[in-house]
Amino acid sequence: MDLLREAHHYASEAGHGAITRPDIQSAIDARIHRSDRLRERIYAEIQRGTINIRTEGVEVGLVNGLSVIDLGNFAFGQPSRISATARFGEGEVVDIEREVEMGGSIHSKGVLILSHYLAARYARDRPLSLSASLVFEQSYGMVEGDSASVAELCALLSALSGAGVKQSLAVTGSVNQHGRVQAIGGVNEKIEGYFDICAARGLTGEQGVLIPRTNVPHLMLREDVVAACREGRFHVYPVETVDQAAALLTGLPAGEADSGGRYPEGSLNRRVDDRLDELYHLRLELMEHKHDSGGEPS
Repeated sequence: MDLLREAHHYASEAGHGAITRPDIQSAIDARIHRSDRLRERIYAEIQRGTINIRTEGVEVGLVNGLSVIDLGNFAFGQPSRISATARFGEGEVVDIEREVEMGGSIHSKGVLILSHYLAARYARDRPLSLSASLVFEQSYGMVEGDSASVAELCALLSALSGAGVKQSLAVTGSVNQHGRVQAIGGVNEKIEGYFDICAARGLTGEQGVLIPRTNVPHLMLREDVVAACREGRFHVYPVETVDQAAALLTGLPAGEADSGGRYPEGSLNRRVDDRLDELYHLRLELMEHKHDSGGEPS
């Protein structure tokens, strides 16, 4: 009713006999203008480089995630950098947000799910011999929800494999223990938020957002975003699995395991599997050395 009243005002000013599409759009634009001061300030800090968001190039262990800030009558998407590290260890994946009590229970659940997916897929017949960490960079408030778990998992796979991630792409979606990508909320705001950052810097035709395929029926994007997608200047990629997401982000084929459990040479999964195999054999060597030197193996 508020939207109709405001649209009626614009229609009356323009001398229209009925409320038209431009009147509705004027009312929507005016409502956003009254509420988007915080969005403008955050986006300005991103453009200045104070908030570090890259929209081009390639980096290892860094993925652009997407979150939503809800102000009640107005919500907008905010890109966030998610970083991962991986090294020799005892199989733990540390959620730094949880360790410092800045992560909610749903976010912690998402990290636990992706860590067990990692172990089940790559370490069925051997101990998972890594120590990994995940964090939202430049995050100074609570992090809640599992919609970043696909981005976190892809950042971790990048850190393990050494494969660079395209910074022109952003990711949203949750993941289950079998690597299926699941629907999330705020998909339109997330896409539009990343689009606004890319458009301010200049669309290159390589930028885009990966979303769960199950969120496609929920898409109702702004006209400028739809036009950019139609012209090939921006892209929205629906994905069903982590393999599809990781392949788009790294440019490498994910690779399917053969009957012996080996992945094809040159595939992303093969690089991850080989690295975890190296860490496992390093663990065996250290245990053997400790045993030979008279210590108790850990």
